[in-house]
This record gives sequence, structure tokens and C-alpha cells, in this order.
Amino acid sequence: MTGRPAPEVLPPPLRAWLGLIAALAALVVAALGVVYAGDGEPGGVDARIAVDGVGPPWRHAALATDFLGEPVGAAVLAGAAVTGCLLLRWPRAAVLVVVGTGPAVGVTKVLKPLVGRTIHGDANLSYPSGHTAFLTAFALVVALLATGRLGLGRTAGTSLVLGAALVVGAAMGWAQVALGAHYPTDVLGGWCTALAVTPAAAWWVDRVAGAGRERRP
Repeated sequence: MTGRPAPEVLPPPLRAWLGLIAALAALVVAALGVVYAGDGEPGGVDARIAVDGVGPPWRHAALATDFLGEPVGAAVLAGAAVTGCLLLRWPRAAVLVVVGTGPAVGVTKVLKPLVGRTIHGDANLSYPSGHTAFLTAFALVVALLATGRLGLGRTAGTSLVLGAALVVGAAMGWAQVALGAHYPTDVLGGWCTALAVTPAAAWWVDRVAGAGRERRP
């Protein structure tokens, strides 16, 4: 007797909406990259928001949030999520944790030298924000998995996924701006990078897993 099959990591009711959102997010990333290519100063939107403008205790909160996007913090988060997925016997979800977050950060690393935007000197490439991309992608992964496990419909599932991305992305984005590590538009670019990459990664994981099942005798 076989158990109930694990749900897909990209719930079918959300595919169309998230596909559209991912496409729009990719366009925003590209557009901002063109606008700020080779720039080393804040743009008009950026100049309206203070940078390096917080002190204790808010600076401590910003540093704690920033740590979650650092290699050690990110590894702890991802490791805990992968472990939880494996304990739930949901290997497909464990794969999504890796391929839903890692490529989002990888895209930011590729784009930074291509765009060439800097902050605090020519050596500090800033667009798009990798910290924001990672934590937003992680939130998207967790929300997608929760949507599938709970069997949420299109409205509830989309609200959960986008709400998680907005809240978590805003928290990391605030931390990056407060610490002077990024311009607000860098943060927006990182957030949109996650929105573009993570749903595509979830679709890919389901497609590969589905193809694997079809090949089994």
C-alpha cells in the first residue's frame, strides 16, 4: 500500500498567476539594471530615503536581519528547511529549498558586474541585492510548500505566497538600506529577482520529478 503522494511544490492553482508575476518581475530587474548601469550615486527615488540613518536598537535589529543573508545565516536557514523536508519524507521540497534559493543569489552575482552599479566606492557592486534575493526566495519556498501541504486555493495560496515575500523582503530590504549596504532600488531589484527565479525553479523541480515518475517501470 502506498502513501498519499506528496503535493507538487508549485501548486497548480498558482501557476498562471505566479508565472505572470515572475515575467513582470524579470522585466523590472532588467529595466532597473539598464537605468542604473554604471551608476555610483543614489537615484531620485533612492535619494528620498535615508541611508545609514539608524542607531541602536534598530541598528542591532538590522544587523540581525542582515546575518540571515550572510553565508552562515543562509546555510543555517536552508539546512534547517532541508532537514525538515526530509523528516516529512518530501524530498522534492528539499530540492526546492536548494534550487529555489541558490539560483536567486547566483543571478544577483552574475548581474552585479554586468550592471556595474556601485555604492561607497567602485569596489562595492550593489545591484541587485543578494541578501534581499535570498531571504525573499526562502520565504517564497516556505510559502509555496505550505500552500501545497494545506491544499490552499488560488486566492488564499497567492495571498500567502506574495504576502510572505512582501513582508520578509521588506524586512531584509529595510536592513540593507538602514546599514547603508544597498540603495532602495537595489533592494527592489533583489526582491524581483527572487520573484522571477523561485517560481521558475519550482516549476522545473515538478517537471523533473514528474518525468522521473513516468520513466519508472
